[in-house]
Amino acid sequence: MARINLLPWREERRKARQKEFIGMLGLAVAAGVLLSFLIYSFYSGRISSQTARNEYLRGEITKVDGQIKEIEALDQKKSKLLARKEVIEQLQSNRSQMVHLFDSLVRTIPDGVALTGIKQEGDILTLSGRSQSNARVSTYMRNLESSGWMTNPDLNVIEAKEGNPGLPYEFNLKVKLANPNAPKDEDGEAATPATAPAAAPAAGGAAS
Repeated sequence: MARINLLPWREERRKARQKEFIGMLGLAVAAGVLLSFLIYSFYSGRISSQTARNEYLRGEITKVDGQIKEIEALDQKKSKLLARKEVIEQLQSNRSQMVHLFDSLVRTIPDGVALTGIKQEGDILTLSGRSQSNARVSTYMRNLESSGWMTNPDLNVIEAKEGNPGLPYEFNLKVKLANPNAPKDEDGEAATPATAPAAAPAAGGAAS
């Protein structure tokens, strides 16, 4: 006797399709989750690698900053040492220069002229004294100009004064200090001496 399936076949096929759909949906969800995990892992690795590079660069930048500070400190020390070296060289050069300067002051004084005061402001030397005549002062100024250690003599005042009949004229003149042994600048002029005594005792020549 033949067996007849009395169950509704449409209902069975619908259930089978639902099972297939659920299975495919599960596979799609699993694939999506797996893909998301792979993408997340990839970008997390990239971010970690970039973070490590950034940290390395920050460390190197910190090292370079420290080296720059050390270089700046060395530059400051170098500048101070160069400044000290320059001062020492100037002092050494001025040591003999002042001897020549005072020697020139004595040698350039003509007969009939006597110095009463010497004052220095920077590279300007002010000479005060008395003379027998205007011509004696002119001779003195020419001697100063030709000495090599003083230049640009400028007579401020000369006038007759009482109190010394042998030297009736009182004068005041200024000269600029120079060093004939100093290196020349771009204009061909000798460098100005850095230091000189602020004041010195008066020197004088005997009146004839």
